[in-house]
Amino acid sequence: MSTILTVDHLSRSYGDNILFEDISFVISQYRKVALIARNGAGKTSLLSIIAGLEPSDGGIVTLFNKASLGYLKQEPDLTHSHTVFNEVYTTSNEVLKAIYRYEQAVRGHHQEEIEKAIERMDALNGWEYETRIKQILSRLKIPDLDKRIDELSGGQQKRISLAKVLITEPDFMILDEPTNHLDVEMIEWLEEYLSQRRITFLMVTHDRYFLDRVCDEILELDHTGIHRYKGSYSYFIEKQTERLDNLTKETEKAQNLLRKESEWMRRMPKARTTKSKARIDSFYELKETADRKVPDQRMKIHIAGKRMGKKILEVSDLSFSWGDLTILKKFTFIFKRFEKIGIIGDNGSGKSTFLDLITGKLKPGWGSVKKGETIQFGYYTQDGIAFNPDTKVIDVVREIADVVKLGNGDTISAAAFLNYFMFPYPSHHQPVYKLSGGEKRRLYLVTVLMHSPNFLILDEPTNDLDILTLNVLEEYLESFNGCVLIVTHDRYFLDKIVDHLFVFEGNGIVKDFPGNYTQYRDYTERLKRQAKAASKPALQMKTANKNADPGKLTFKEKQELEMLENDLGRLETEKGEIESAMNSGKLTATELQVKSSRFASILLDVEAKELRWLELSEKRVT
Repeated sequence: MSTILTVDHLSRSYGDNILFEDISFVISQYRKVALIARNGAGKTSLLSIIAGLEPSDGGIVTLFNKASLGYLKQEPDLTHSHTVFNEVYTTSNEVLKAIYRYEQAVRGHHQEEIEKAIERMDALNGWEYETRIKQILSRLKIPDLDKRIDELSGGQQKRISLAKVLITEPDFMILDEPTNHLDVEMIEWLEEYLSQRRITFLMVTHDRYFLDRVCDEILELDHTGIHRYKGSYSYFIEKQTERLDNLTKETEKAQNLLRKESEWMRRMPKARTTKSKARIDSFYELKETADRKVPDQRMKIHIAGKRMGKKILEVSDLSFSWGDLTILKKFTFIFKRFEKIGIIGDNGSGKSTFLDLITGKLKPGWGSVKKGETIQFGYYTQDGIAFNPDTKVIDVVREIADVVKLGNGDTISAAAFLNYFMFPYPSHHQPVYKLSGGEKRRLYLVTVLMHSPNFLILDEPTNDLDILTLNVLEEYLESFNGCVLIVTHDRYFLDKIVDHLFVFEGNGIVKDFPGNYTQYRDYTERLKRQAKAASKPALQMKTANKNADPGKLTFKEKQELEMLENDLGRLETEKGEIESAMNSGKLTATELQVKSSRFASILLDVEAKELRWLELSEKRVT
C-alpha cells in the first residue's frame, strides 16, 4: 500500500508544557488508525497540526499525491446562517454539486431544471452517490433539512459535521471523537460503515468496542514519544502491557546500577584517563534511563461513601412531559442497595430529564420521588460546572476538602488525590483555563467524587474522558459501596459495570432489562429474527399439511400445544422465583449475575414459546 501521510520529527509545546517532542510516524493508504493518549497529552493539537490548522514548533507533515483531507473536529465548525440542506451539500465536489442542483430543482418543482439536473446526474453516475448520501443522513437522524444550523442542538450539529465528512469521503479523514453525541444504534451503524469501506483515517475515540471492531492500527502518544501497534485494540492492550513491563524492568535495573556508579563517581580521582571518561559518559546515559518516568497505567482508588440506610430511593407513578412530548408515563421503581443500573435509549428520549427528576432538579408532572434520609447524591451532569478560569487546580478541590477519606479508613491529601487522577503535582498550581477540555471533565469528576456520595448519578461520563481515566473510573465503580445510575452510549462501559438496564423506548415507556448491554442486544436481535420468521407466510406448513383439515389441529400439533402450555407455566414460575430472589437484596454480586443471565434466557424462551402458542391457538379457534 502506498503512503498517504508522513509525520517527521514533530514537536509542540505551550510555554513550559511540552505536549510531544520529535515524534514521527507514517500512515499508509486504507489503514484505519486510532490515536490513544491521556487527556492533555496533545491529541487534538496533533490532529490540528496534521490538518494544517495549527502550527508546530518543529517538524514536517506531508500529505502525498494531492490527497483530499476531511476533518471532523470535536466542536462543530458550521455556518450558523445556513440551513441543514445548504450545509450538507456545500462542496467543491462536482458530483455533489450536481446532486445539490438536482435536489434544489426537485424541492422547487422546477421541471426544466429537473431535466437538466437529471442529464448531469446521468453523465456523472451520481444516482448511487445520492442514495448513499440519503442513507447517511437517515442513519445519523439528521433533522429537517430546512432548519437553520443555529436552531439545532450541539449534538445535532456534531452529527451534521460527521455526515459532511462521510458524504465527501476524502482520501484521508481525521475524526476527533466521532461517536460523541451518537446513540448506540448510530454508533453501531457507523462502526459497520467505516469497517466495510476502503477508506483511510486517523481517529481519536474513547469507545473501546468501536476501536476493536474498526481500527487495524493503534498509535499511542505519551511523554516518551509515539508507539505503534499493528493490530486491534485488544492486541494493543496486550502489547502495551508487555512494553510497560519491560520499561519498568529496564528502569529498575538502571536505578540499581546507578547507585553503584554514583559511589564510584564520588570516589573518582581528579586525573581522568580515557577509560574513566568513557565510564563517566556511560554514567550520565545510565542516569537518564534511571530517571525515565514510566507511565502509570493502573491506579487503584476507593473513596469512603456515606453510610447507606435501608431506604434508598422510591419512585412511584412518575410522569413527565415537555409540551406534547411524553418523557415518562407512570414509572415505578424501588432502588435497592448497591445496585448499578445503566440507562440507554435514543437521543431525546428523556434520559437526562429522568435524572433531573429523581435528583429534584425538576418537579414531576405526576407521581413522587422519595429519597432515603441517608442518601447523598453525587451528580455528574453533561453540562458540568463552570470553573473560575483563573482558579488554580489545587484550589478547586481544596474548596471541597483538604483531605479525602478512603474506603480503608486512611486519608490522603487533596493534592495526592489529584495526582491519583493523573494531575501531576507540577500541574496543581496552574490555572484552570490552561486545561484541555478532557482535563476539565476529569477535574469535574474529581470534585463529584470528593463529596463522598453513596448514590452516584453519571450522565454521559464517558464523553471527553480518555481511555486511561475510564479504566480508573470503572475500577472505582466496581468497588463502589453504594448505588450507581449511569447514562452512557459506551457499550464496553455498560458491559463492565451495570447489573441491569432501564431502556427508554420513547413515548414515556421505560422497561427494566435484567442484564448488561451485550445481553440486551442479543435479546433484541433474537426478537427481531423471531418476528421476521413469524411474519412470513406459512407456505411450507400448508404444503406439509395439505391433506389435513386446515381449520383443525393435527395430532402432533395438539401434543405440541399441550407441551407449550406446560412449559410456559413452568417458565413463569421460575421467572417469578428469580424475580423475588433478585429483589431480596440478599444475593452476592456473582449470584445476582447468574440469576440475571438466567432471567434474560427465560424471557427469550417465553417470547418464542408464546409466539408459537398464539399461532396454534388461532388455528384451534378457526
